[in-house]
Amino acid sequence: MVRREVYGIRMADDASPIRTTACDPSLPRHDWTLDQVEALFARPFMELVFEAATVHRRWFDPSEVQKSQLLSIKTGGCAENCGYCSQSASFDTGLKAEKLMDATAVIAEAMAAKAGGASRFCMGAAWRELKDRDTPKLATMIAGVKALGLETCATLGMLTADQAQQLKDAGLDYYNHNLDTGPEYYAEVVTTRTYQDRLDTLQHVRDAGMSTCCGGIVGMGESRRDRAGLLHALATLPEHPDSLPVNALVPVTGTPLGERVLKTGEIDPIEFVRTVAVARLVCPKAMVRLSAGRETMSPEMQALCFLAGANSIFVGGKLLTTPNPEQDEDARLFALLDLKPMQPLHA
Repeated sequence: MVRREVYGIRMADDASPIRTTACDPSLPRHDWTLDQVEALFARPFMELVFEAATVHRRWFDPSEVQKSQLLSIKTGGCAENCGYCSQSASFDTGLKAEKLMDATAVIAEAMAAKAGGASRFCMGAAWRELKDRDTPKLATMIAGVKALGLETCATLGMLTADQAQQLKDAGLDYYNHNLDTGPEYYAEVVTTRTYQDRLDTLQHVRDAGMSTCCGGIVGMGESRRDRAGLLHALATLPEHPDSLPVNALVPVTGTPLGERVLKTGEIDPIEFVRTVAVARLVCPKAMVRLSAGRETMSPEMQALCFLAGANSIFVGGKLLTTPNPEQDEDARLFALLDLKPMQPLHA
């Protein structure tokens, strides 16, 4: 006997879904309209989270959460003017620019990350674009991290098609290149790189056969429709992101958007959970990652995010240049919520 229908999934008396062949909401689609995505945000909160949790269970074990660790391998001095970023040379944030790390030091950090429970190691450089002269050194880093049995990820700015292929040949599994926000709000965030520049790099990454890591930042003063615009842009890509990071802006003194948020306040926690839930619904097979901002999230808020479909976090005490929960804090969170680490897929 069917109890009811939720978001197109008929639920039996024992609460297990009865799958139908038509209009299965857990199947990826690329024909979302912006109005449809915005309408998801407006759904009653409890229904929205339940729908996202149901779709999440179609593709993932809800008790598993992937642990990734991010290292800044080249800090500061970036030529971009991203209004949220402490590493931009356009703003006085007190951050000192540093040179690209040696491969041996990066590999040592990756070994420590693996010992701490991470299954993916991400390397980030504060560059506008990758320079060909740096590719051999990066290839050594990638190969060394890969040899440890870790999934490899990098975020190095814009790429050419040839550079993307070289990174793939070196063993890179994922390339991160965020859209940051929706197209309509984008000019309020950065003016030194176009939206199309970002889309072009993502296409080069896909063409090279790498997996994409692409999401954005919320809480930068954007409207709900702008958040819907970001998720609409991701959901209508030729291929959905394999990883979809959802960052809550960590306001940095000296950055335009950080100063604004310090005055007006950070994003409402329930609105953030809504964003996670909608991300799960429109990109059902993506790894939805709680990225920046977890340091100030309560265990209850993070639990709601996991319930709404988040299944990945960054671990380690620092996220590039901003604070992140320490290893023992995350261990307590996992124990409290009966979560277990996800095993690597590509290693």
